[in-house]
Amino acid sequence: MASSDRARPAAETSGGRAGWQRVTPAGGWGAHRTIGAAVLAAGDGATISVQPGVYHEPLVVDRPVTILAAKGAGTVHVVSVDRPALTVTGSGATVRDLEFEGPAANDVAVLLRGGAPVLEGCRVTGGRLEVTGDANVTLRRCDVSDSEGAGAHLTGTSRTVLVDCTLRGIDGDGIRLDDDARAQCSGTRVDNVRGRGLHVGGAASGVFESCEFQRTGGPAVQLETLGHPVLRDCRIHDAGAQGVLAVGTAAPGAVPAVVGADLDVAASGEDEQRTRVESCEIVRTGAEGVLVAGDVRICLATTQVRDTRSSGIHAAGSAQVTLETVRVADSEGTALVVTGAATARVRDTVLTRSRANGIHVSGEGTVVLTGGEVSHTAFTAVHLSGGSRATLSDCLVSTTPEHGVRVVERADLVGERVRVEGARSVGVSVEDGDLLLRDCRVSDSGAGVCLSTRHRPLLDGCEVSGIAGTGIEIGPRTDALVRGGQVMETGSAGIFVDEGSNASLEDVTITDTGGSGLVVWASAGPRVRSVTIARTRKNGVYVADGAAGLIETSTVSETEFPAIYVGAAATPLFRDCLVHDTTADLTLTDGAAPVFEGCSTRAVATSSLPAHSARADSQRTPGAVTEVRAGTAGADETDPREESLDDLLGELALLVGLERVKDEVNALANLMRMVKRRQEAGLSAPPLSRHLVFAGNAGTGKTTVARLYGRILAALGLLTRGHLVEASRGDLVGEYVGHTAPKTQAVFRQAIGGVLFIDEAYALVPHGQGADFGQEAVSTLVKLMEDHRDDVVVIAAGYPRDMERLIDSNPGLASRFTRTLTFADYSSDELVGIVCRLAELYDYQLADSAVEQLGDYFAGIPRGERFGNGRTARQVFQRMTENQAQRVAGLKEPGSQDLTLVLPQDVPTGPP
Repeated sequence: MASSDRARPAAETSGGRAGWQRVTPAGGWGAHRTIGAAVLAAGDGATISVQPGVYHEPLVVDRPVTILAAKGAGTVHVVSVDRPALTVTGSGATVRDLEFEGPAANDVAVLLRGGAPVLEGCRVTGGRLEVTGDANVTLRRCDVSDSEGAGAHLTGTSRTVLVDCTLRGIDGDGIRLDDDARAQCSGTRVDNVRGRGLHVGGAASGVFESCEFQRTGGPAVQLETLGHPVLRDCRIHDAGAQGVLAVGTAAPGAVPAVVGADLDVAASGEDEQRTRVESCEIVRTGAEGVLVAGDVRICLATTQVRDTRSSGIHAAGSAQVTLETVRVADSEGTALVVTGAATARVRDTVLTRSRANGIHVSGEGTVVLTGGEVSHTAFTAVHLSGGSRATLSDCLVSTTPEHGVRVVERADLVGERVRVEGARSVGVSVEDGDLLLRDCRVSDSGAGVCLSTRHRPLLDGCEVSGIAGTGIEIGPRTDALVRGGQVMETGSAGIFVDEGSNASLEDVTITDTGGSGLVVWASAGPRVRSVTIARTRKNGVYVADGAAGLIETSTVSETEFPAIYVGAAATPLFRDCLVHDTTADLTLTDGAAPVFEGCSTRAVATSSLPAHSARADSQRTPGAVTEVRAGTAGADETDPREESLDDLLGELALLVGLERVKDEVNALANLMRMVKRRQEAGLSAPPLSRHLVFAGNAGTGKTTVARLYGRILAALGLLTRGHLVEASRGDLVGEYVGHTAPKTQAVFRQAIGGVLFIDEAYALVPHGQGADFGQEAVSTLVKLMEDHRDDVVVIAAGYPRDMERLIDSNPGLASRFTRTLTFADYSSDELVGIVCRLAELYDYQLADSAVEQLGDYFAGIPRGERFGNGRTARQVFQRMTENQAQRVAGLKEPGSQDLTLVLPQDVPTGPP
């Protein structure tokens, strides 16, 4: 017979059976002495009201009834001496505000092994709470204490919901999940346990939200499961070991365990195939804040880790860790450690105030760091060793008494747009490792970048500034490549190339150095191209005894020592270089054997370079010094004499036509003259863009005005040279990926101190070709214009309708080219005037009738797309002189007037 059908008083087998049952220790009419008896008497859905007292019985509930303490929590105490104080099997029972005491601390006090029971406001002591089998349990505001092994043990295929529960004083783990159990915890606190606060093993999993794990003897949270537990908004603190320990083997095909990520999932987390922990706080741990070891994948997001007795986060073995918007602070060890073959992907994370390194990667470990910062470390901020690899981008590395970044042994670093600041020793140091830095900045450090390796490290477009010692030091036999960028404000040399090095320097600017700009040490043989050196406290280029190398298309100026120093037995080749605005250009020691080809000087007080020598392309005699006065290739050199602004404006006024352009150039000159005077008076200068767009058809004088504009700016002291460098698409755009930026940089460097004139500039953005390399040239120009906004003026020229498309192609162009000068086509009279000017220049005289004939000729020329304006006038003049020559050649004895006079019949009659 089933227990529910056992004999009972007749009064209880009627309608009262399914209603209300009453329990009191004294018994009495209508009441039961034991809770178990009331359960036997109750029907499904009945309520059992238990009066205050101590009930010595092992309560078994096997039906869906409600058992509650009539006088509230703390009044009903159920004690068992040999079995669990409460056992629930296969029912939907609800138990409210009762206290259960098991037979022993290491035994089970409450056993929930079936059905869907709900415990509310209950207290469990003298043993653990165990959920097993296929039970589906809900625990609300329950308290578990004074047990051994575990406070709550969830196992089997059970499902448990814990809401606002407390587990404390446990001689073991607070909550333990294993087998295939699932849990959903919220507002639950685990406090003062000798083992682990939470242990998830086997294939178990769960969601733990707004929970607290504190004062644990072992790790606060230990995950060694094939499941996917989730921690969200949890507080983990005062752990005896790690805050979070994740160990073991990940499930086949499992998605990384996640400490934070996208949490838009079902509340149970059963449908989400990844472990997550988000917006957690891990504080005051006895070991690592987070330790991930073995084949485990885990991601932390919007989480804080601080005050750890060891590392903040440690990834070991083959672990894969992702950090997103994490803050690690005040760790006794390194903030982030990656060892073995582990990988860490870090985004928008702050690693700060560590008492060791900020990041330490060893073995075959890998780190990818994007955004965020590594700062205020006691040791080197980022240290790579072994065969490790790191990629840093768009981040800050700052404030360390040692190195900002150090790469040793076989390690490899790639850095893009990284700022390294405040390294008391070296900003970036490479010792046997490899390095690629692109668009990075190293500043306010003891030394800037030190490279000593058998590899070929690359610095591309980097800036090194505010350095107490040397800006860039290329060590012995290190063949580094430094391309683009700036080195400035150093206490010692700008760039030092040590012995045996065959380094390459291209398109670098070195300024304001406390020592020499470029030092080439004994037996070094660097290749230096398009380097600008200015304002050095010592030499511009110092070539030590026995050194060699090629230095070409470079500029040296404003040096306190002679611009170039060449030591004994040194054999450098200087080609197409310029030395200007300095006291002395050259010092040679006995036995020095430099070679100078195509070099020039300007505004040098004491010049030692031999002048007017032929280029020595044939075999050179050792020790010979040769020099040829020639400008930099592609540049239009100006007269080295100082030019008067009034004279230049007068020269502008003499140009035929272009009245509107002349007015605008005069207005610009007046504005810039005022700006110059304000600066000299110590007043703030208004914002001023000197870059221009010249819009006009072919032959309208754009290049001529551009050349005058540069000379006018030089006369005003706003440009150092005022020379013109002409370029077109072919000079700027490369033929393959990675070729365009260096070509553009090389041309731009030639224009430093003057004007870069880009003819048919619209060709950089061909119509309908969005992926064209010209876009890269435009982007490179925009950055260079910003980096050298006081050193170069850029004029973009072309047809009016096409120039608008160019300016609209890049927002940076629109902000830099704010003024357009429109060059109108020449009228017939103006074209006649151009021809008359040419005739005067070349000693010809036009008869009045020839001038009239010429006007009629120009009036009859079609003004289509092929019309060349001034170019057409020059072509007509050339044909006139050819016709005149043929006519005069037929005279037997031409006189002087015959040789110069142009008659109407000499004027062309056909198309120009």
